[in-house]
Amino acid sequence: MIFYDYEVFKEDWLVVIKDTATQSEAVIVNDSDKLKKFNEVHEDDLWVGYNNNHYDQWIHKSILCDLDPYETSKAIIEQNIPGWKISNLFRRIKMFNYDVMIRGDGGLKSLEGFMGSNIKESDVDFNIQRKLTQTEIDETIKYCRHDVEETMEVFLHRKSDFEAQMALAKLPHDHLELKYLSKTKAQMAAIVLEAKKQSRTDEFDLQFPDNLEINKYTEVLEFYRNPDNRNYSQKLTTMVAGVPHVYGWGGVHGAKEKYIGDGYFINMDVTSLYPSLMIQYGLLSRSIKDPKKFKEIYDTRVKYKHEGNPLQAPLKIVINSTYGAMKDVSNPLYDPRQANLVCLYGQLFLTDLMEKLEPVCEIIQSNTDGVLVKLRNEDDFDLIDDIAWDWEQRTHLSLEFSEFKRVYQKDVNNYVMVGTDGHVKTKGAWLKKLNPLDNDLPIINEALKRFLVDKVPPQQTINDCDDLEQFQQVCKISSKYKTLVHNGEVLNERCVRAYASLDADDGGLFKQKYSTNRLEKFANSPKNCFIYNGQVKGAKTPRKLDRQYYIDMVNDRIRAFGMIPPGEWYQGDLWEHTGGLMM
Repeated sequence: MIFYDYEVFKEDWLVVIKDTATQSEAVIVNDSDKLKKFNEVHEDDLWVGYNNNHYDQWIHKSILCDLDPYETSKAIIEQNIPGWKISNLFRRIKMFNYDVMIRGDGGLKSLEGFMGSNIKESDVDFNIQRKLTQTEIDETIKYCRHDVEETMEVFLHRKSDFEAQMALAKLPHDHLELKYLSKTKAQMAAIVLEAKKQSRTDEFDLQFPDNLEINKYTEVLEFYRNPDNRNYSQKLTTMVAGVPHVYGWGGVHGAKEKYIGDGYFINMDVTSLYPSLMIQYGLLSRSIKDPKKFKEIYDTRVKYKHEGNPLQAPLKIVINSTYGAMKDVSNPLYDPRQANLVCLYGQLFLTDLMEKLEPVCEIIQSNTDGVLVKLRNEDDFDLIDDIAWDWEQRTHLSLEFSEFKRVYQKDVNNYVMVGTDGHVKTKGAWLKKLNPLDNDLPIINEALKRFLVDKVPPQQTINDCDDLEQFQQVCKISSKYKTLVHNGEVLNERCVRAYASLDADDGGLFKQKYSTNRLEKFANSPKNCFIYNGQVKGAKTPRKLDRQYYIDMVNDRIRAFGMIPPGEWYQGDLWEHTGGLMM
């Protein structure tokens, strides 16, 4: 396994390569012969990088084909030309690539910021139009080496993804083919299911399931029957079971906003809703050679999951990728009519279920594949269970029950639920469990969760913490912006860590737009902040950290949940007595 990263200038190029087998490093600067010799030895190895599927592999192939890597780099970055289109010569180069980048990443620097690493940029301008000096080359090598090491760190955090992809690459022919490691999950699903690309012109040729029973909320049916609504911009906003719902062509969701409640709640999730609909109602892509293969994969995955067999992971990828691939015009699984039917059936069956449940319980929220209800008393469980069983028999779908005793719900996308067994379920950016690759303002999530679940005042969580990493806000500008500006100085970095400051001499963080040169305050950043881009692991909070800024942020989020933060308006035990509910 080879980890690598290229840096390309007008007159120079270099690559840093780390071989995990020999634990050795190779640094090659402007020496195509040396690179060719290295490649001959390692052409059967797996080359791992960050964004290498899009960029680095094409630089590598350009040099091996005696093409100018700078021109290739410009074509990819400035003209947005896919690397494979640049030259037919690239097809002759055997190279097995694995990219640790996943969709939604903000770039390697953002991940480095989340991981607490040094995110200082190189002092060497990548737009230099002359030969680099030796000092500049040395600096660039140091910078490039750092990125390779950080890529290795990201890989370790995503090792389970790699292992699943490795197992997935074995499925088509029962043996590992490294060429499949550079494929996306959706591409691999098409390969495993032996899909053949076909032209489709019946995207909105829809029908309704015969076993559907909606008698009260017929406006939902009328919305989807109306030909004028058969485009993806159309939505229906309506009340279902006393809850505002939004229906569209991507799913249904509805929730009582700012809802807080104690009692007996049941969350009913449809087991593998979309895969189940595809199997039960023949809604798989019509491009699949043998639909039975999908069911075999599904059944095998269920068996492996119950056994704790790790081979369930690649099968899960195939199952979960198939629906999305049906909307991808470049994927052999492309079949938008079937995808629309899957989504339509799911929404209608969920509405059907809510209509049956409404008379006997309170609907708290619904989402694409489930509904949360509150029982009026625990004796109603058998009644709810009977309704669910009847619905399951009619629809051929299965429901999984989870029991909760307390719910704090800002909206359908942000909530905390405390289970009857004490486990906590959260959803939303404000409450999700963070990790080393998604670690923005962790102290805020922790303080909000501790307050909602355990009634711990935010100031206690924040004032007791002296770990600087917990207060980090990773700020990165997009390609629309030229630079970041702090205290009137243009920063060398495009990605920084910002912290609220008590020092009045610390100004705000701004970004300068290319089109207008105007400065815009970085969204949601402190009015006064200091920047710390060095290694933050183990760093302690300085005295100038403005802890009240973070307390106020948590209190604002508490209010958004419909509660009053502790200490704002009570005497004695009044807040404790009301539990913080908005009166």
